[in-house]
Amino acid sequence: MKAKSQTFLPKVQKSIVELGENIKLARLRRKYSAEQVAERANISRPTLLAIEKGLPSVSIGAIANVLFVLGLEKDIMEVAKDDKLGRRLQDAKLIVKERAPKRVKGNLTNNENE
Repeated sequence: MKAKSQTFLPKVQKSIVELGENIKLARLRRKYSAEQVAERANISRPTLLAIEKGLPSVSIGAIANVLFVLGLEKDIMEVAKDDKLGRRLQDAKLIVKERAPKRVKGNLTNNENE
């Protein structure tokens, strides 16, 4: 059975490539070799090179490990920190449908016991 490949919007792909380039530049500024960073991040050298090329198949855990090795672990905490659109939607008090609580099969709730 053929594996399903994921497609990305051009802007998303461009962002991933830019992230990889930024990680590579950070590594080079610190004068670390690819082998040093890969070893310290507990990933293979080809995985590090895939991150630096901006390949979307790399796990976010591997990226987080590389950021930690480069001393940039706090950068990942900045993602979606200032969610302007989300705050505007929240401020507009848009009605969001909430799901009903899940019922547990076989167990009676307190109201049903009375």
